[in-house]
Amino acid sequence: MSGLNPQQREAVQHVETPLLVLAGAGSGKTRVITEKIAWMIGQGHFRANQIAAITFTNKAAKEMRARIGKRLKRKAAEGLTISTFHSLGWQILKAEPEAADRARGISILDQHASADLVRELLPGQVKNEQLYMTMSAIGALKDAGIEPGRALADATSEGEGQVATIYQAYQQRLQELNAVDFDDLIALPAKMLDHPELRTRWRARLRYFLVDEVQDTSAAQYRLLRRLAGESGAFTAVGDDDQSIYGWRGARPENLDQLSVDYPRLKVVKLEQNYRSVGNILNAANAVIAQNPHTHEKRLWSEHGPGDLIAVRDYVDESDEAEGVARDLTAAHGGTTMRWGQAAILYRSNFQARELEKALREYNIPYRVSGGPSWFDAREIRDGLAYLKLMFNPEDNPSFIRVLNTPRRGVGSGSLARLLDFARASKQSLLAAADDGPFQRELPERAARGLRGFINLLVEFSDRAERAEREELGSLFRELLEHVGYYEFLDEQADNPDQARRRKRSLDDLVGWVERLSKDCSSADELIARITLAAGPDDERENADEVRLMTLHAAKGLEFPRVWLVGLEEGLMPHRNSVDEGRIEEERRLMYVGLTRAERQLTISFCRSRRQFGESRKCEPSRFLDELPRELLDWPGKDGRKQVDAGAARDNIAALKALLEG
Repeated sequence: MSGLNPQQREAVQHVETPLLVLAGAGSGKTRVITEKIAWMIGQGHFRANQIAAITFTNKAAKEMRARIGKRLKRKAAEGLTISTFHSLGWQILKAEPEAADRARGISILDQHASADLVRELLPGQVKNEQLYMTMSAIGALKDAGIEPGRALADATSEGEGQVATIYQAYQQRLQELNAVDFDDLIALPAKMLDHPELRTRWRARLRYFLVDEVQDTSAAQYRLLRRLAGESGAFTAVGDDDQSIYGWRGARPENLDQLSVDYPRLKVVKLEQNYRSVGNILNAANAVIAQNPHTHEKRLWSEHGPGDLIAVRDYVDESDEAEGVARDLTAAHGGTTMRWGQAAILYRSNFQARELEKALREYNIPYRVSGGPSWFDAREIRDGLAYLKLMFNPEDNPSFIRVLNTPRRGVGSGSLARLLDFARASKQSLLAAADDGPFQRELPERAARGLRGFINLLVEFSDRAERAEREELGSLFRELLEHVGYYEFLDEQADNPDQARRRKRSLDDLVGWVERLSKDCSSADELIARITLAAGPDDERENADEVRLMTLHAAKGLEFPRVWLVGLEEGLMPHRNSVDEGRIEEERRLMYVGLTRAERQLTISFCRSRRQFGESRKCEPSRFLDELPRELLDWPGKDGRKQVDAGAARDNIAALKALLEG
């Protein structure tokens, strides 16, 4: 444990009572978790297979596995659980499906499949807004642990009654498909663990928990932790109330305070030494977040020295701002040793990336936009994953439905509806129902022939997958896609040859990703779980030498030597909706997250006018700028220096050039 500061060492060695580690930004929380796992195993407190480290992202889990791999010998770490909440919930569901009214071979519906199912249940023509509001309401009910029957009984309006009715039908359909959605991965295990026998079994299996980012836990995740950790509270919870920025998706920062209520013996350790940023950046962040109320006060500090002043720049409009950032990046890259990959541009809303991308292209600056449309949203990826799941589990009902007629096999919507009804009535999987001889004789010959061919295909490749070595699974998956003619199907469906080529390359990326993952997985079950719950192969570009463009929400957990924080205007940061809804404290936490992403240098900018929704409007600087101590800022116009009007300067240069050329 050499190199740990006194507070980190105290957190590592405390196991007698429940522990909350208040870990400020850049304070080494991942190292504390890693060292604590190694210390508990080394001291004989717990075996590796009795410990579970729970993170919020697959990337964080991957990083923790890598650190543990370096810290412990493979045998010592054997059986250690390092996963997300959703992955842990999936383990419980998969091991105990009967307790959730499911059968073996349970499937996970992705967000698209869930949306399609809800859309079918909503009456009339469904607008996207209505669909997403209904899905959000159902998710909130699941997070609160409210069953469909209770939701119906508690409904006090027509709208609530309709949502409860859809919720009931949706859960019934999931049960018929032997499937769960992402919300169920937490809500169902939390409910299942109400059963004393099952709870005792899992507490005996996992005896100590380390939970990262506890401020981001939802109500259901907190319930799941309490069920598993027991009354004694065998856990270390690590979090930072100043970085709770996901209230809009169910995170409850109040769970931090609830811990001391539910566990009176809770010990609190604060990690305030920052190993990331220079002093001026930390002092600015401390000043901003001090405006929020706190149950536990903390103040970050660093041994890195004060560093440069924080640059604050104002621009004419978003085009001027984007060009100013591009010029700064070019100067930093050419005049220093800064690599492109050491820089990030952060913003509040995705639409801000458009002008920035234009400017970066004009200046030939390599970049990558993070947090945009998901790779998994593409139709070819969703189809490919359905075939992959069926290769390992032909009774995966949602995947069966998705690709039964893709490419076309003559099984129309009428035949599919009859198959669904027959499977429901006979309480069989779709594969088993489709293989029923009398049922097939009732279908049109073309549909029956298509069903038989599909079933034979699935059985053949499933048998081969069972016998295949791990390193052969990727090539077998490619063979399956080629066998069904999916690449030719992409040619037929594309609007032009370029689109077909792009989709084929995307599919090849999927196959390559499966090939790489299969070498790291011990079983087909683990491979499917990793793929279903993963973020995609885009993470493999993490070390590419490109400037990163991302929203402030997407930037959490990352750090960069140089950061440009753009668009600091009222109505944008803080966002107008958040101000109207009284969520200014969360917006301030978002500002704090943005400030603390910077290690060495930080530039903040705002515009005097910005075009939005087709109209240009005047802008006021963000209130958060007024919360920054003036002595920490390099802000022309505010510190007595004259502000250079970049737009006017460009006009003057252009006029001079024209005069000389004339």
